[in-house]
This record gives sequence, C-alpha cells and structure tokens, in this order.
Amino acid sequence: MAMQKRANLRLPPEINRILYVRNLPYKITAEEMYDIFGKYGAIRQIRVGNTPDTRGTAFVVYEDIFDAKNACDHLSGFNVCNRYLVVLYYQATKAFDKINLDKEKEKLAKTQAKYGLNT
Repeated sequence: MAMQKRANLRLPPEINRILYVRNLPYKITAEEMYDIFGKYGAIRQIRVGNTPDTRGTAFVVYEDIFDAKNACDHLSGFNVCNRYLVVLYYQATKAFDKINLDKEKEKLAKTQAKYGLNT
C-alpha cells in the first residue's frame, strides 16, 4: 500500500536523489555521515569535501528519491557538533552556471582588450 502511494505521488522537479550538505564539521568522517544519513534510506554514495574550498561540504546520493526527500526534510537544521546542517537538493544547472559565467567574463575581457575598450 505504501509503495503504491509513493508511485502516485508527484514531486517537484528540483527534488532529486543527490543532496548537497553544507556547514559540516571539518573533522566529520564518511562513517559518521553514513550513521546520520543512513537512517533515512539506502545510500549509494557519500562524498565529503577534502580540499580547502570544499571542506565542510558533502554530497549524499540515495538509492531512492523519496528517501532523499525524507532526509532533506528531517536533517535540514540538524545539529552536529554544535553546527546546524544545511541540506539542499543538488542542482547541476546552478553548479554549471557559475562555471559558464566565469567563461563569459573571460571572453568579454578578451574582446574588450582586442578592441581597446575599458569599462
């Protein structure tokens, strides 16, 4: 009965199986992440940031979209080591928009230099 209810439920388009987690403690391990996020369903993969730019962030990929939605609803604002988690749905278009914007700025700068325009 529950599976049939799930199949008929329509989710907004921004909801997907990949969660982007911010404001994590720097010392958190993947095992601790599995303990926290594994309560809400089967996890396919967890990637914890380890470079200076990505420390404190992680990606959590669930097997089922409904498990990801449940985790996002319950863990957003969850306190881990006196830090409140920010759990968002990963949106690839927004991630690539920043890269494209940087490329466009470089292209504009080259064009301005080519034609001697300084604004």
